[in-house]
Amino acid sequence: MQESELPGLIQQVLWASFVLALAFGAIAQRTHFCTMGAVADIVNIGDWSRMRMWVLALGVAMIGFNVMVGLGWIEARHSIYAGPRLLWLSNLLGGLMFGFGMVLASGCASKTLVRVGAGNLKALVVFLVLGLAAYATLRGVVAVLRVNSVDTVNLVLPRGQDLPTLLAPWLGTGAQTQTLALVLGLGLGLALVLFAVLRAEGRSADVLLGGFGIGALVAAAWWVSGRLGHLSEHPLTLEESFLATNSRAMEALSFVAPVAYTLDWLILFSDSSKVLSIGIVSTLGVIAGSGLMALATRKFRWEGFGGVEDTANHLVGAVLMGVGGVMAVGCTIGQGLSGMSTLALGSFIALAAIIAGAVLALRWQIWRLERSL
Repeated sequence: MQESELPGLIQQVLWASFVLALAFGAIAQRTHFCTMGAVADIVNIGDWSRMRMWVLALGVAMIGFNVMVGLGWIEARHSIYAGPRLLWLSNLLGGLMFGFGMVLASGCASKTLVRVGAGNLKALVVFLVLGLAAYATLRGVVAVLRVNSVDTVNLVLPRGQDLPTLLAPWLGTGAQTQTLALVLGLGLGLALVLFAVLRAEGRSADVLLGGFGIGALVAAAWWVSGRLGHLSEHPLTLEESFLATNSRAMEALSFVAPVAYTLDWLILFSDSSKVLSIGIVSTLGVIAGSGLMALATRKFRWEGFGGVEDTANHLVGAVLMGVGGVMAVGCTIGQGLSGMSTLALGSFIALAAIIAGAVLALRWQIWRLERSL
């Protein structure tokens, strides 16, 4: 590629990412796609409808990602989730913090963006506090504590931490790793899809739209970053690179660190070194997509805090999500859908911890409610 062609390709990557995020926001607003809501429905009323939607999205994303790996279009090792360094303690503690926080804040990071677009002022406060907490954990005082504490407890694997790479030595290397990814991705993904649609509650229009739509968007985001935005040799650095990413790795949808980078871009807009990235345009795209859908369906509503306790819960939840999301290397979308689609071991740990943290917070809320009666 010639250097003169680089700006055009970067614009293509950014616009493609923005359109995908726009669709994500619209679908999430229309179908009430929400990980916290899915867990809460099960704990509070025993309703599995939204969880089946979420599982369907995971299955579709997993199939899409690993089909592309099998075709040789992308590689799991190029993502931030599947590297050889397994931060198991960070994944665990960060996931617990994020899961507990998303219950206090009435939704995860992606749901916060969806609610911002629909006029929820509580979500706007959560967005700002989450972004500040995440930035402090990425580069500030909390980052120093993180790097010198939980991140020191890790396991360095000989190769990557995705299941196909971990299992490949038993069967061989090279093309067999791609084949194993295809087999595992299709097998696990189809199992998740079948579980989701097995019962009638998993075959409603909203569940199918949310599940297939969100899952396909995650897979498409991997293609945009890992295929369209991939350069085997950057014309300036002569190194392999992935365009318009903050992590310098292949990225898909995720909404904790990108919120921090979005605030940084907005605050320091006049600084020429602050440029748009996939994460930033995805954050803005989800808000815009949700807003357009809310206006189209006449569900745009201004909503504020109900009192001091409501405010405190959302503030604490936002901090827990910001710190925990960075520690866990992702949120319910970043680790839960994007990371899990790569079959990375750390993503399994983080997702399990997020769900455990959410269940713990929900049980705590129920206990407090019963105690006050």
